[in-house]
Amino acid sequence: MRPEPRSRDETLALRRRLVGSSCKLFFSNDPVKIVKAKGQYMYDENGRQYLDCINNVAHVGHCHPAIVKAAHEQSQLLNTNSRYLHDNLVDYAERLSKTLPGKLCTFYFLNSGSEANDLALRLARQYTKHEDVIVLDHSANCFLSAYHGHLTSLIDISPYKFRNLEGQKEWVHVAPVPDTYRGIYREDHEDSVTAYANEVKNIIEQAQKRGRKIAAFFAESLPSVGGQIIPPAGYFQKAAEHVRKAGGIFIADEIQVGFGRVGKHFWAFQLQGEDFVPDIVTMGKPIGNGHPIACVATTTEIAEAFAATGVEYFNTFGGNPVSCAIGLAVLDVIEKEHLQAHATEVGNFLTELLKEQKMKHPIIGDVRGSGLFIGVDLIKDQAERTPATAEAEYLVTRLKEEYILLSTDGPGRNVLKFKPPMCFNKEDARYVVGTIDKLLTGSTNKNCLKECCCWTALKSMLSLLFRGAKRAKDGRY
Repeated sequence: MRPEPRSRDETLALRRRLVGSSCKLFFSNDPVKIVKAKGQYMYDENGRQYLDCINNVAHVGHCHPAIVKAAHEQSQLLNTNSRYLHDNLVDYAERLSKTLPGKLCTFYFLNSGSEANDLALRLARQYTKHEDVIVLDHSANCFLSAYHGHLTSLIDISPYKFRNLEGQKEWVHVAPVPDTYRGIYREDHEDSVTAYANEVKNIIEQAQKRGRKIAAFFAESLPSVGGQIIPPAGYFQKAAEHVRKAGGIFIADEIQVGFGRVGKHFWAFQLQGEDFVPDIVTMGKPIGNGHPIACVATTTEIAEAFAATGVEYFNTFGGNPVSCAIGLAVLDVIEKEHLQAHATEVGNFLTELLKEQKMKHPIIGDVRGSGLFIGVDLIKDQAERTPATAEAEYLVTRLKEEYILLSTDGPGRNVLKFKPPMCFNKEDARYVVGTIDKLLTGSTNKNCLKECCCWTALKSMLSLLFRGAKRAKDGRY
């Protein structure tokens, strides 16, 4: 055991030497060393407190005592695989089933969202006997949209990744993301729901002409990497109708947005309406409040088709007693602390504050969201809605200097994304919006924002050049 903690610079140097460079850091030019966290706050090695606005994994709050207690107590008793009978597994499955539509009554437990989505893909292909998958993206020129995980099978269905690698496979079909602010059918379209769903229909028809068969439509219930998109209500129903008619099924990826985050409902797909039920739902990230748990929920028919192969599905750590104890504790906290209702109340409050800023600052083009899943779309101009990428980077960097952690996503990395721990409160909302207002107001004088963005870009370039020179000097090239 080390007698003294390392300095930030020592930790950074070791990370750069020992950890793959493709594993990125937040604020890579000036990363933060976090040593502890509680609730919606994180603390660096000097004890400075940061407001965490982006960590949806710590769903009910960092280091929540009820979650820590559940993990500790079960760890003292038993942790083993699911080939033994244990109450935690069935208790947890039963609790989850009560949050979902009745037909989603069979569960598989895993360790990560990537594992869950990979299994969902296997289930879909076995059930339908088809191969092809439809996913969502902004456009062929967009590098930030659908993302479903880091396994090879999921890289293949994630435009966010495959456009930078080997490209689109023959069995992958890309439909336009139903974005009514920046997409091909916008808020002024007479029927954007039908228009976007017809794009799915056209893709299916074109695929069938080439002899392809659709296994699944795979979509995040609320696209996150794509820019905190809220699909118009009714879109999933119509898209699912076309997919099911072609013999495919609908997979709702709830890994980012499930477990009450959207406020009005426990699951984000329920924002589409009571008449919509996916065939498979995948869960991860917030399910374990930082502990590696994931889940796939599906129908009896799909599960039986998967079992009919005679090939056992076994996951060494999936559904172990400790993971299930933690999962049950997360559900308990959501219920006892009324976090779903809290997400509605605080989310509405935060949204209204941000919309007030939209009226004040032209750089804010759109504020959208549900509950504590909110996106602020920054633009250079109102007419073209050109993504204000550099400005967004500058603002996030300045917020970090004010001890607020926020990040960006979207087709131009210009969307500020809010998905904080669910204990995030109104005072936090006032503080972060007040700070954004202060920064935007101060940056409007003498074209300061533009100059600051140029300086931010220059600093990034100089930092990269410096690191490259240092690696060359150290003999690492």
